[in-house]
Amino acid sequence: MRYVMAALAAWAMSVAVAGAQQAADAVQPEAASPVAGTAAPADLRAALAAKQAGVPVRAQNWMVVAAHPLAVQAGADVLAAGGSAADAMVAVQAVLGLVEPQSSGLGGGGFLIWYDAQSGALTTLDGRETAPLRAGPRLFQNDDGTPMGFFDAVVGGLSVGTPGTPALMADAHRRWGTRPWAGLFDAAADLADAGFVVSPRLAALVARDADRLARHAATAAYFLPDGVPVAAGERLRNPAYADTLRRLARAGASAFYGGPVAADIVRAVREQSDNPGVLSATDLAIYEVIEREPVCVDYRAHAVCGMGPPSSGALSVGQILGMVSRFDLAALGPDAPEAWRLIGDASRLAFADRGRYMADSDYVPMPTRGLVDPVYLAGRSALLDRAGALEAVAPGAPAFDHALRLADDESLELPSTTHVSIVDARGNVLSMTSTIENAFGSRVMVRGFLLNNELTDFSFRTHREGVPIANRLEPGKRPRSSMAPTIVLKDGAPVLALGSPGGSRIIGYVAKTLIAWIDWGMDVQQAVALPHLVNRFGTYDLEAGTGAARLAGALQAMGYQTDLRDLNSGLHAIEIGAVLSGGADPRREGIALGD
Repeated sequence: MRYVMAALAAWAMSVAVAGAQQAADAVQPEAASPVAGTAAPADLRAALAAKQAGVPVRAQNWMVVAAHPLAVQAGADVLAAGGSAADAMVAVQAVLGLVEPQSSGLGGGGFLIWYDAQSGALTTLDGRETAPLRAGPRLFQNDDGTPMGFFDAVVGGLSVGTPGTPALMADAHRRWGTRPWAGLFDAAADLADAGFVVSPRLAALVARDADRLARHAATAAYFLPDGVPVAAGERLRNPAYADTLRRLARAGASAFYGGPVAADIVRAVREQSDNPGVLSATDLAIYEVIEREPVCVDYRAHAVCGMGPPSSGALSVGQILGMVSRFDLAALGPDAPEAWRLIGDASRLAFADRGRYMADSDYVPMPTRGLVDPVYLAGRSALLDRAGALEAVAPGAPAFDHALRLADDESLELPSTTHVSIVDARGNVLSMTSTIENAFGSRVMVRGFLLNNELTDFSFRTHREGVPIANRLEPGKRPRSSMAPTIVLKDGAPVLALGSPGGSRIIGYVAKTLIAWIDWGMDVQQAVALPHLVNRFGTYDLEAGTGAARLAGALQAMGYQTDLRDLNSGLHAIEIGAVLSGGADPRREGIALGD
């Protein structure tokens, strides 16, 4: 029996439910995946409506959780046809690039974690974008050496790094795919030709960013036809994207990194009338996915594993968990201001280390092991033994195997990303977070997809008072990320897969969800829907419209400034046990499907 219930906890915002239901209504029969056709539009509508029930998905064999019903449908059809989690990921990502173009796509990059059921091995793949070889360290500086304004750098070709997503999809399929590559693009290509119904979320984001989208002709023609932003309920077709996908289906990722597609990407970046970039055909031709060593931290009899540098995600999440591990968070509970003091100040300490030390370790020597060493984290945790908030935080001194002097970074990382969690019938587990960085990336569109603005994740400054910054821009380097795709193991077996979009707040979202699930005994739907409280740099961000606001007074009394704001995560999680249990973030349109 197919279980198609995704949960919405009681405190979730009703507007998110309404948006999700409108997304369900947008699912049309002709948009269904042709792979197997097992996830009917009625199933998707039922899954979205069931969010209001407040219970997680339950399934026996396989499960997929992602940010849009049509993408979940494509992945579910692949899994139902006997495909692996890697096969399903290709189908899901191809559809997400169409229906959620502001968040991820072929023009971006990502990180992927894979648990292999047969061998028990955990593999992490780095598909992060790279800086072009002609990108010098002063790329984002004015003539006088001062940093450019953020959006002055973002919009146009200057911010575009070499995309990694197509190569990541191909690498994962080569390693773990079981279905023919070509067929995995059928659902997305057919949907791009037929058109999909614009969701309220996409329509609102287009309207909000209309001025920037209008700066580039191809982008404006797609998102602002006749100068008017696309509206919710309209059918949007993208035949150019369909053509690109079919090229990938026929020739593999080489169709993206060479030939006409690559030439058009380079032309679009370098021939912008304003803010031209430096990406070249050589940059595309030499791009490679890199297998990295996972970063794992022990927490309450669990091994929490994720992506190492150039991501700061697993390191920072691991540091937070390591610092709070000696406190009885279970006894405090999620409503205790003291619990959030410990979590918040542990996060601040982790972000201090992140700003000083974390970057692409192929370019900057990093104390990766030292940052999560239990002895080091015990020393940092001792700073939490106090009655109120830390007045100030500073980076620690983790063990290095070399001498290094670095200055603090101040680079922005804004939230426009997506996350996919998948478990297949063989027991393989995939957790992948992908992005084009800012909403709509560079706003440069080519062959039906948007190009990233990932280079603005680098520090615009190269030095501070003569001391180099680890995350400075260098040719070929990969910018630091906060993406934190995570697989949790217990006794060597996977028990949870999760991740989230959200810029640098991803770290707080993922850490909170892990604590809710491990310490506070919440099911996966309750854990992902739990109100957000995030502290990175001193001010405590509290999720507006939720019970988090009730803690403002107590946190202020402890010495924190608080800011009530929207915190739009996109957590997608699967608990793996005797049955599979899935949770989809109520703040977005996503659902979970399983069998």
